[in-house]
Amino acid sequence: MNNLTLAERDKQYIWHPFTPQTLAPPPLPVKSAKGSKIILEDGTEIIDAISSWWVNIHGHGNEELAETIKQQVLNLDHIIFAGFTHEPAVQLAEKLMPLLPGEFSKVFFSDNGSTSTEIAIKMVIQYFYNIGETKRKKVIAIKGSYHGDTFGALSMADRNPFSAPFDDYLFDVDFIPFPTEENWEEVKTQMQSLCETEEVCGFIFEPLVQGASGMRMYKSEWLDDLIGIAQKYGTLCIADEVMTGFYRTGKLFATNHLTKNSPDIICMSKALTAGLMPLSLTICTEKIYSAYLDDDRLKTFFHGHSFTGNPIACALAVKSLEMLLSNERQGQITNIINRHTEFGEKVKKTKFCKSVRQQGTILAIEYDTEKETSYFNSIRDELYDIFLKRNLLLRPLGNTVYINTTYVISNSELDEIYDGLFDVFEIGIVTYKTNNLVSTI
Repeated sequence: MNNLTLAERDKQYIWHPFTPQTLAPPPLPVKSAKGSKIILEDGTEIIDAISSWWVNIHGHGNEELAETIKQQVLNLDHIIFAGFTHEPAVQLAEKLMPLLPGEFSKVFFSDNGSTSTEIAIKMVIQYFYNIGETKRKKVIAIKGSYHGDTFGALSMADRNPFSAPFDDYLFDVDFIPFPTEENWEEVKTQMQSLCETEEVCGFIFEPLVQGASGMRMYKSEWLDDLIGIAQKYGTLCIADEVMTGFYRTGKLFATNHLTKNSPDIICMSKALTAGLMPLSLTICTEKIYSAYLDDDRLKTFFHGHSFTGNPIACALAVKSLEMLLSNERQGQITNIINRHTEFGEKVKKTKFCKSVRQQGTILAIEYDTEKETSYFNSIRDELYDIFLKRNLLLRPLGNTVYINTTYVISNSELDEIYDGLFDVFEIGIVTYKTNNLVSTI
């Protein structure tokens, strides 16, 4: 009989992601989850204010989605996707294509966000290989970007302590500055200089919001112009919508905010299946796909995964999209946006609020500190602990606390999040801890 606790059994065998192995406290043992709450073994209910790494949009334990899984498993669980097809995959492509911000043609299936961007850059590189343009070797990304943890995706992300052990193995990328009011003309000039050489194959970007680097936000007009410059000189543009897709920015996709240009490739994952199963899509234009239409077998796109096009995941994505477009869910999304706006105006007046940023359902609040504001400073850990003791799951990015909830969150649950945030930003971390407020809540 094993008398160890779940946390003790976990420690024997499990290696958790993004977790310092000697510094982190034991993981919290979860018994179940429902709606916007995570329920621990001891009955404690924690509000999931980050939708479990930005994936869960319809709430935990959704019965409609559970029934979709059941019915799909009973009918078709999985088949090889090379040489075969099935209804859920085709239906998903049919439903998504008319909703995309541009003239897209083909969908390539994979299973996570990193892989979707990895596939995208491989598509771009091989596109120029297939058409005989061997000069285009360069890739452009925006400083501070994050596109995943596989080697290609990591290469396209900003060099930082996360990538340090692998920097010697990553391919070179030209990083343009993150656009701001102060440097916009400089950014545009640098983009022009890089693209006019006609040596650039791809420009990859997180549209409007850089998630992992602190929910940094920039104008859609600027992105429109950058895409326009790139495409003028034949550079293909990749929109990494892994985090920003599915109404996180207030529209179905962040690139729906663009008014003049659209990307050549769009990547999506995370909320695609409402957070229930791994699935990602890399969707390209006919221009790109046509470069692979050749009897020369060496021009084939030799990429795939065992679980490519998994029917259960595809069926979930179809059902999730249907629910997302419903009047009920659209009303909930609008409510979250409005409530965030209202709270943003309130919290920006607090003593320790440095700035407030909002894009759609994402609200980011920067804690004012003289300390270094990187991911690794102690402010992040102190804030995380304070909120967790208030039964709020908020994972600050450095000194930036953000809210990115499920869309079914109730007003009372939002109030709990807002109250916790307001208290900390009003009186500050030091006073909050000194007065022992954490342990009395």
